[in-house]
Amino acid sequence: MPPLARASGKGMKRRPKLDWRFVQRFCSIQRVLFPSWSSQNVLMLGTLVGVTLTEQMIIYQVGVIPSQFYEALSDKDYGAFKNLAGLAFLLILLNSTLKSVDQYICSLMSVSWRKSLTESLHRAYFQGNVYYTLNVLREDIDNPDQRISQDTERLCKQMSTMVSRLIISPFTLVYYTYQCFYSTGWIGPVSIFGYFIVGTITNKILMGPIVSTLFEQEKLEGDFRFKHMQIRSNAESAAFYRAGKVEHMRTDRRLQTLLRCQKSLMNKELWLYIGVNTFDYLGGILSYIIISIPIFSGVYNNLSPGELSALISKNAFVCIYLISCFSQLIDLSTTLSDVAGYTHRIGELREVMDDILRTRCDYDPASGDSYDFDRIGRIVSFTSVWRWPQCCCPCSHRLHNGTDTKKSRLTKSMGSSRNTGTGKTSLLRVLNRLWEADSGYRTARKHEFVCFVHSYFAHNPTQ
Repeated sequence: MPPLARASGKGMKRRPKLDWRFVQRFCSIQRVLFPSWSSQNVLMLGTLVGVTLTEQMIIYQVGVIPSQFYEALSDKDYGAFKNLAGLAFLLILLNSTLKSVDQYICSLMSVSWRKSLTESLHRAYFQGNVYYTLNVLREDIDNPDQRISQDTERLCKQMSTMVSRLIISPFTLVYYTYQCFYSTGWIGPVSIFGYFIVGTITNKILMGPIVSTLFEQEKLEGDFRFKHMQIRSNAESAAFYRAGKVEHMRTDRRLQTLLRCQKSLMNKELWLYIGVNTFDYLGGILSYIIISIPIFSGVYNNLSPGELSALISKNAFVCIYLISCFSQLIDLSTTLSDVAGYTHRIGELREVMDDILRTRCDYDPASGDSYDFDRIGRIVSFTSVWRWPQCCCPCSHRLHNGTDTKKSRLTKSMGSSRNTGTGKTSLLRVLNRLWEADSGYRTARKHEFVCFVHSYFAHNPTQ
């Protein structure tokens, strides 16, 4: 790897976390997933919104039926009880069907999102020599293959588990907040919103260390798999060198590093799980505390025991469901930390590929035009002079190696040299623009490059 490539990293990388950079990368990925209002992903999302809204309407009807059961049983009204039982079975069947359709659409969206995002990454990855630069010249991006294949799949799958709850939350929160205010007064919604704010702040603090640790774990996972891939691809060479013990030691070392990172991630997730579960169970108790306030203050003293039981059941459902909506958002903390980690990995890859396309190619990536390697002018920088004897395209060049700043000139005759290390492959890389240059101009068209190769191998048939 040329030293110039190592200098392409831009200082120390920032630790991935839930910050504005995450929001920017997440939004850029959403623009890929939803390119236009008429795209397939937008249509599926609209269908999901309709299904989940209908599902929530039926859930409310199912939730208030127990209060009607209390009233029918208190009055010993068999006809009303029978009708309620039939209606309850019908609503439950319809609700389970809509829930299944909801999950099915989310699964389809996960596959469609993966297709859109992976194809977008592929377009940048295989444009020009981006794949070569990422895998050979750049050291600041780990495992681009893993980011494109595995991280993309996991990001889309995690987002699909969140999407139905996120898109329906604004509607349910507004509706059940109104119902809670109507049933308990201002104390109910204020208490529940305060509970949610405290839970959100607590989990935000607990999620911070998890994002960066997950990012590091995925890097180590890719390194571990890559080591096994190297052994599989070079098994014969390793066997000739009797390298089994050495490779065993190196592979185990990577495994131990990976396991230490996994344990660190589990330790950090433990505190997040404690916070999430604590707020889940506190929510159940909070609902009864809220309901008790109007009861003990004498608001419902004029109701009979049956009417009071029905009212308590209805109000309990409203408060519990509103708390449940907030609890579900808090429960998404673990999923959100995963989404943040994968978003940073994919977003970083996209930014680096865009940077490579911008700096290493002489065309606008947004124009849609393909890069013409046959006609475009090449920029080449050299620190040594190469003279090709008897070449039908005589020329002299200065080859960049990134280490000698004195620009010393060394005349060599590669046409008669058969030694290794003379720069034959390096010059081929420069002419083919696999190695980028800093300064100097040299127009290298296809016929000149072919002439150079023909002349060199004509004089060096054994090379």
